[in-house]
Amino acid sequence: MLLAIDVGNSDTKLGVFGGGDRDELLHTWRIQTALRRSADEFGVIFTSLFRLAGLGPERIAAVAISSVVPQSDGALAAACRAYFACEPAFFAAATQTMIEVTTERPKELGADLLAGAIAAKASYGTPLVVVGFGTATTFGAVSREGEYLGAALAPGIRISIDALVERTAKLPQVALEAPNGPIGRDTVSALQAGIIFGFVGQTEALVARFRHAIGEDARAIATGGMADVVANHTAAIDAVEPHLVLKGLALWHASQR
Repeated sequence: MLLAIDVGNSDTKLGVFGGGDRDELLHTWRIQTALRRSADEFGVIFTSLFRLAGLGPERIAAVAISSVVPQSDGALAAACRAYFACEPAFFAAATQTMIEVTTERPKELGADLLAGAIAAKASYGTPLVVVGFGTATTFGAVSREGEYLGAALAPGIRISIDALVERTAKLPQVALEAPNGPIGRDTVSALQAGIIFGFVGQTEALVARFRHAIGEDARAIATGGMADVVANHTAAIDAVEPHLVLKGLALWHASQR
């Protein structure tokens, strides 16, 4: 079995692939990313999650990691060696060969953006707009020829909410639910309208601009913890794939065998 780990700025996503179909995603988990977590703390988390799922750590034959938090990489690698008895493989734009990166500085491209693009390309073809709703909202462009051209980055939904509430004394935290219409009738619905429909508008505008640049037939694939919040209110998103980065890691690992 393969354990795929996507370390993001806010959350770390884990997925186990295996079974009769070696590419089948059997289990997924999401934990909070912590910069100062030790190898043993990672080990306790892994073994606890595996125990609840009825999996033994000895069943993990390989680990593939995408990380945008280098501070945690050392402890995470040590945990994989100690608890799974295998050396993890770190996915990076500089070393992968599955998709050509034509940005000005390819080595700076986030591993999660590229892993998601690999999975989206495999499932949906090209051209593509890959939209990630996480700590940041990211828009990645894959050309008709299959090249990763570049991206647009914006503050994520949760960051925007936290910043607004922190700097405005009377505004409450609100649930991420769309109100009945764009005009809020009280403070909560006004916040919900601005947040949800504001990000819907941002998504529609940027996807439209990307399509104008790379092809009007480009499919827009959304991923990330907040993907459904926006995708449910716009026709600009063609599909939601919540585990796109994990699937990209599995495809990359398979290509190394």
